[in-house]
Amino acid sequence: MTTCPQLTSADLLHPEWDVAPRVRAIVTTRNGGVSVGPFGRWQAAGNGEGGGELPCGLNLGRSSGDDLDHVEANRARLLDYAGVPAAWLKQIHGPIVVDAVQALAAARTGTPLEADASVTDQPGIACTVMVADCMPVLICDGAGRAVGAAHAGWRGLAAGVIEKTAQRVAALAGCATSELHAYLGPAIGPTAFEVGTDVRDAFMTHAQAVGGAQRAATDAAFVPRPEAAGKYLADLGALARLRLGELGVTRISGGGMCTYTDRERFYSYRREPVTGRLAALIWLEP
Repeated sequence: MTTCPQLTSADLLHPEWDVAPRVRAIVTTRNGGVSVGPFGRWQAAGNGEGGGELPCGLNLGRSSGDDLDHVEANRARLLDYAGVPAAWLKQIHGPIVVDAVQALAAARTGTPLEADASVTDQPGIACTVMVADCMPVLICDGAGRAVGAAHAGWRGLAAGVIEKTAQRVAALAGCATSELHAYLGPAIGPTAFEVGTDVRDAFMTHAQAVGGAQRAATDAAFVPRPEAAGKYLADLGALARLRLGELGVTRISGGGMCTYTDRERFYSYRREPVTGRLAALIWLEP
């Protein structure tokens, strides 16, 4: 195995939000691990053109095709940094939200729960989701009573995974959803996420049912591509903010980081089908 520097804070993203100190959250990048090849780091050439693959990538996906010894070493590095166990899930691009304590127990048996979000009010357990273009959404209440993490690709987002996660966090925290904070992690951006009419229709159907300004705002999140009939550039971040807005959530940070265009920091399945996985974790300290 290649000798690589240890994972450090500089290799991670840290939400900037005004919440209780006991709420801890991190999002990984592709840097800080031991993976190589397409799962390694990427360094652009000095002239700004091209670049190359280097070792020391932090791929966390067991089903990505990477050497499993490397993946396990990367996971160990991440959890050693966090100091808490991760409630890994078997993500299925849906709206199912589970309890992180149950998810952790299942993951330890080698049969993780099928879900795309987890929540908890128990300290010392990290609600965890993996992504490689889909949007990780981290949610907590400002007082640090409960937390949750959601994997929001377009299917899960359209099916309500963010709303369901926020409602579960609010119930555990004993507060209104309008009191929650949300962080939008890196995802494929609005200049790169091409979708078809089926995706737009899924969101427009919901917007029409909600009514009000939701229809126009949802329509604006899909920019037609004149050169490709029936194709649009979709803004996942805008769509996530709209769904959070329906619950009265206004304290929203993050967003704007594109996994597809920022090759040096992020893995992207759309850019490279053989690629690694990032992870987003949120937990409560005792």
